Order: sequence, then structure tokens, then C-alpha cells
Amino acid sequence: MEYRVEDNLSYKIHMIKTDKFKTVNIKIIFSKEIKKEEITLRNFLSDFLVYTNASYPTNKELCIRVQELYNLGLSSSCYRIGRFYNTDINVSFLNEKYSEPGMYEETIKFLNDIVVNPNVEGNAFNKKYFQVIKEGIKNQIESIKENTRKLSMINMLDNMGDDVYSYHTFGYLDDLNSITPESIYEYYKEFIRTSNIDIYVLGNIDFEETKRLISNNFKFNTLKMKKCDPFIYHNKFRKIPKKVIDKMPLSQSKLSIGCKIDELSAYERNYVLPIYSMILGGGSNSKLFNKVREENSLCYYISASANKLDNVLFITSGINKENFNKVVTLIKEELKSMKLGKFDEDDMNDAKMQYIAMLEEFKDSPAQIISSYYSVLVIGNDPLDVRMEKIKKVTYDDVKEFGKHIHMDTIYLLEGDK
Repeated sequence: MEYRVEDNLSYKIHMIKTDKFKTVNIKIIFSKEIKKEEITLRNFLSDFLVYTNASYPTNKELCIRVQELYNLGLSSSCYRIGRFYNTDINVSFLNEKYSEPGMYEETIKFLNDIVVNPNVEGNAFNKKYFQVIKEGIKNQIESIKENTRKLSMINMLDNMGDDVYSYHTFGYLDDLNSITPESIYEYYKEFIRTSNIDIYVLGNIDFEETKRLISNNFKFNTLKMKKCDPFIYHNKFRKIPKKVIDKMPLSQSKLSIGCKIDELSAYERNYVLPIYSMILGGGSNSKLFNKVREENSLCYYISASANKLDNVLFITSGINKENFNKVVTLIKEELKSMKLGKFDEDDMNDAKMQYIAMLEEFKDSPAQIISSYYSVLVIGNDPLDVRMEKIKKVTYDDVKEFGKHIHMDTIYLLEGDK
């Protein structure tokens, strides 16, 4: 793969040339330091922009245009990366080498239209489609309570504190109810003006042609905002974990445990943390799975995962409520055993193989390749090939010593009362 970047004053163009795929993928990333009061607004924009448009007012007309462009994939998403909150607009389409001449430019014009030409009536978003999107987001937020595993995690994070890792990235009903067609249009203009914008293009492309087409079509009037440090750091740790139990009519209780991680070096964060997490709870060979499920038959599932930007580690499990104290005790014992180095080279090798296999899979996904390049830019990740080599060099002592950085903070149980 060959990579080039061009600074176009109000945004950057990132071009990744590869002949591995027959498609071309374009991702526009609108990034901004997260503010709780903007989350619902950004989710609304994400859905509205790809549902209706001034050039294609009805969703049916938009879908017809998508089909005319060889059924390209059009999508949007919102997500948090540490202290950043991103909104992406994405298209994936057949390279014109396999369709017809001119489709590359036509698709870029279409994508620009999606972003800069929303369905507006006067000084407000189209009221009919405003209501459609509003109702859809309301249903999404309300449906969270049906996903009890996710609900347990959300409630646990709410109890860990009021930092950005506890923000509900899908939005808030109170904020949604206060949005009007006029207010969301005003926010849309601010969104374009104050976001840091990066445009990624991946495929078997010509660099000069791509630069010309993007520059000629995307004319954002954008202020370049100062980027903040994306990492979240903790300096207060509980001596005794906070314990919270809520009840709900469930047959299976959901346990979520949040641990804070104290300050790490880049090497510890990028390479030791994922290996530690995988040995602890990364699959059916992990210490937690073997101890809690296989040896003691005390859970339906159990796993551990880490977020290096938030400096947190999570343990989630499905249990019977009468086993709550026993499971928590075993989890604490396994965290202690990791700190004492009670794992072996086989555990290390299994974890490294899992992690390298995951990175290898990234190479087969255009979206993951783009995300990997973006992570180099934003959070200082090494390129994929470098990461695969460095992960091999993580030592037993690295992982053993890492245990001292883990501080259990919150134990949350969504207890089934059936």
C-alpha cells in the first residue's frame, strides 16, 4: 500500500493506494472534542444526512440514485475515540475500471451533495423527515433497555464517574425532545464550521486525479480547531470498589466490573495491555473463563476487554444472582494471580496469536485499514505491520508487572428477580 496526505486548508485528504479491492472507499470524518450536550445532535445529523437530501428529497429518490451509482454503499456513524467524538459519512463503490468511465467523479459529487446540501425548508430541516429521524433515534435509545448486557455496562459506567467514558454515545432522550427543525439546522452549520475534517480515500486510485476531484468538489468553510489530548487519565482510585445492585425481571443476571488503569507508557498501553486483557479474559483459553466457568460452573459467559484511550478495563459476565459473591471473589483472585505472575508462556503465546490474527484480519477490510491509518494520526498508533512485530516482543515480566496498574473501581449487578 502507498499512502499520501494533502493539506487542503480546511481539511486533509488521505489517499491509500492498493489493488487489493475492486471497490473504492471514501470516509469523511468530522471530529471534535466531545461535549455531552452535542452527542444527541450529532447522532441526529448522522442519520438525517444519509436519509434525505435537497437533491433527493424522499428516501425513495435517494435510494434510486444510490442504485444508479452501481448500488454504492452509503452509511454514517457516530462514535467516541477517547475525548473525541466523531461523525463519519461513508461510501463504498465499484471502481470505475469495473463499471463505466466517469463514475468516480459522479460518486464524489454525490457524496459532497449528501454532506453540504441537506433537505432544508427556509431556516429549518424538512419537518416531515425531521420527525422520521427523531422517532427512529427515540426508538434506538429506548431499545437499549432490551439489551440487558449492554444496559448493565452502561449503568456500571454511570456509577464509575462523570468523565467522558460514561457518556451515552447513542444520545439522551431529554436532549432529543428539545431538538427542533430550526435548532438542528443551526447546529448543522456549526458542525461543518467547527469540526476537524479528514477525508480518506482507499482503493486502486490515481493520486493526482483523486486530489483534483476531492479539492474541486468539497468546499467546506471550516475553522481548523485545536486538537486535544485524546487520552483520559485517572489520579483517584478507590481502596474499596463501589458496589451497586439494580433489579430487573430477568432470568439471567448481568455482572459488569469496571477497573481504572493508572498512567502507562505508550509501550504498555499499545502492547502490554491487549496481551494482559486477552490472558485474563480474551476467550475460551483465558484465566477467567477457565476458573469461573469451566472449573466452577458459575457463569454463562465471562470476558475481559480494555480501552486504552480511556485507561479502563472491563469484565462482564452472565450469572445466576445467588452466585454473585462467589464470582466476584474468583475474579478478584484472578486479578491477584495475574499480578503474581501465575500464567505461563503458553498463555502468552495464545494471546499474541489471537492479537496478531485480529490485526491480519484488519488487512482484509477497507474500513479497518482506514481506521488503522486514522489511529496513527490521532492517537499515535504504530502502523499495522509494526504493531504485529512489536506485540511479539512483549515479555512475561511486562505482563506480570502490568497487574499493578489495575484498580478495581465499580462492581455492578443487574440482578434478575425472576
